[in-house]
Amino acid sequence: MDIFFSSDPSQTEQIAADFAVGLKGGEVIAFRGDLGAGKTCFTRGIAKGLGFCGRVTSPTFALINEYTGGRLPIYHFDMYRISSWDELYSSGYFEYLEQGGVIVAEWSENIENALPDSTIYIEIEKTGEYSRKITIFTKKDLKK
Repeated sequence: MDIFFSSDPSQTEQIAADFAVGLKGGEVIAFRGDLGAGKTCFTRGIAKGLGFCGRVTSPTFALINEYTGGRLPIYHFDMYRISSWDELYSSGYFEYLEQGGVIVAEWSENIENALPDSTIYIEIEKTGEYSRKITIFTKKDLKK
């Protein structure tokens, strides 16, 4: 389990970019955090760390945004409106699991039962207007 403290969005992005250096492909990253906590900001940092130079935006209305052109493709899901297994299957989530890229899932609580055991959780808590506490952990960390 790793804990980081960020004082502003640019520092959050840098924490994420540093985290992305260790990604190899095939990871599922599940975000936990309230609206406006910085999940998309962290995703921007992951994309930056993987060498993606384009625009990273919330997939709220698209359900999924794909970012390619970096070291690894990123599949950025918004699971907020997913409320059934049928909707999850229709989203293409399971096909993307097999692509070897990095899946980043906002509102991952809605698909908790579909997350692999190897999922990396990133919990972002607001500690001030711009400051955040960022906790990165796996299921193994919870068992300790």
